[in-house]
Order: sequence, then structure tokens, then C-alpha cells
Amino acid sequence: MKVFLCGGGAGIQTIEANKRLNEVIDHSKPCLYVPLAMNQRMYPDCYEWIKDELKNVDIPYIEMVNSADELAAKNLNDFGVIFIGGGNTFKLLHDLKISGAFEKIKEYLNGEGVVFGGSAGAIIFGKDLEACRLDDTNEVNLSDIDGFDVLNGTSILCHYTNRTAEKDEESRQYLLEVSKHRKVVALPEEVTLFVNGEDMEVIGNRPYFFFENGAILKQNEE
Repeated sequence: MKVFLCGGGAGIQTIEANKRLNEVIDHSKPCLYVPLAMNQRMYPDCYEWIKDELKNVDIPYIEMVNSADELAAKNLNDFGVIFIGGGNTFKLLHDLKISGAFEKIKEYLNGEGVVFGGSAGAIIFGKDLEACRLDDTNEVNLSDIDGFDVLNGTSILCHYTNRTAEKDEESRQYLLEVSKHRKVVALPEEVTLFVNGEDMEVIGNRPYFFFENGAILKQNEE
């Protein structure tokens, strides 16, 4: 299992994460880009964004899916990396689950697959979506909010400490309450966690935070 959990950054914020990605992928295979967390009318702009974001990653080309059904029909082993982008996390997980793509991604990861998830694309790899309820609306009425759980019972929040002070304080108070019943890791946009089998590598030098038992623990301090 090789999963990059990016706090939602881009450009200069993800240079080091993309360098690390470049070190672990099969360079003979293309990238499959999944923009399903966004509104479909945004997909053309999303494709231009991903081409620029991965311009320094050695891949033959980037293929984008336009629906979860299209994703579910793919042979994922044809791709060196699946890049799952940001947007509404509930919409993303809903579409993956009703199409069957969720199980196919799980199988891909259990093999030699590599996934890079940014923002919503990272959050779905946590225990569940409970940590992002303040950030995203559940307009799709998703009831099964369980994610891939690659962090062994830890949920994920992204963009933490990159918003206004008021928003970050609101999130902090919410996560302190939520963490009485589950563990949460809150990532800034500049930090990516690389889960490589049983190991976890921290990419980026900004602090990130663990919430557990109603308390907060700062990580990655210099």
C-alpha cells in the first residue's frame, strides 16, 4: 500500500510531495486523475490544473475520468498512480461507493498501486468523514461515511491552519469534541503523509496536529 495524504496544497506547497511521488511510481504507466469531488462543469479546468501540478512528475500522460462509473470500469493496474483531487468529500465518497469504484481502489491499493489524495481525496482514506463535517455539506445524504481507514482508526481533516483564525478555532473546538470518540489528524496544506505499507513518512515542515481523547498534540515541530 502506497498512499499520499496531502493536506490540500498545490504548486510550491507540494513540490517535495511530488518529488517523493516521482520516486515510487512506475514511470512507464500513466496517471489516472479523479476529479469527482468537484462539480462536473469544473472538470476541464481541473484537467488543466492537474497537468500543471504534475508537470515535474515523470509520467507518459494523464487520463481523466468524468464519472464514477467510468472509473469503476477501468483496469486500475494500467495506471502508475491514481490522483484523487479535492472538492466535496461527501459527494466523492458517495460516487465511489455507489459505482463500485471504492472496492476497486481498495483492491488496487492492496496490490502494488499508488494513490495520491489531496484534500477530499485524502480525507476519504481516513476512518470516516466525521472530521470534515464543518467544511463540507452532505448534500448527497451519504449515510455510510466510512473511508478506506489506511491510518488504522484515524480520521483526517485538511487545510488546517491555512484558513482564517476564526475558522481554525471553530475546527479546533469541533475536533476536540469529536476526538473524545475517535482519533483525528489535522493537516495543513504544506504537509503530506506518505503511508508506505506499515510505515508513515511526513513530507513538509509545517506543524500538523493529532486530536485524541479530547486533547490536541502538535507534531512536526522544529
